[in-house]
Amino acid sequence: MPEDNRGILQGTLDLMVLKTLETMGPLHGYGIARRIEQISEDALQLNQGTIYPSLTRLLQKRWISAEWGTSENNRKAKFYSITKAGRKQLAREARSWERISGVIGRVLKTVASGE
Repeated sequence: MPEDNRGILQGTLDLMVLKTLETMGPLHGYGIARRIEQISEDALQLNQGTIYPSLTRLLQKRWISAEWGTSENNRKAKFYSITKAGRKQLAREARSWERISGVIGRVLKTVASGE
C-alpha cells in the first residue's frame, strides 16, 4: 500500500467495506478490494494484508457475516454480507464522516482564504 494511503485507510476502510457490501451485495474479499479500488479510480490500492484484517474486525463486531461459496472463476471463496447491525453502524459512521469532513472542509477553506 502506498505510504500516503495508510492514514486514510486506518479510519475509513471498515466504512468503505460496509458501504461496498451494502451496495453490491455479497462479495469475496478480492472482489471487495477491487471494487473499492475501482470506485477510488485506483487512488487506493488494497492487498490481502489490508482487506482481510478489516474483514476480520467486521466479523468480530458482527457487522458482516461470511459464507463459503464458489467464485466466478469456479474457486472456493468466502463471501461476505453486511448484517442488520452492520447497516445500522454504516448509517452512524456515514453521518459522522459527513459531519467531520464538512468541518475539515470549512477549516481548510478558512485557512486557504486567510480569514
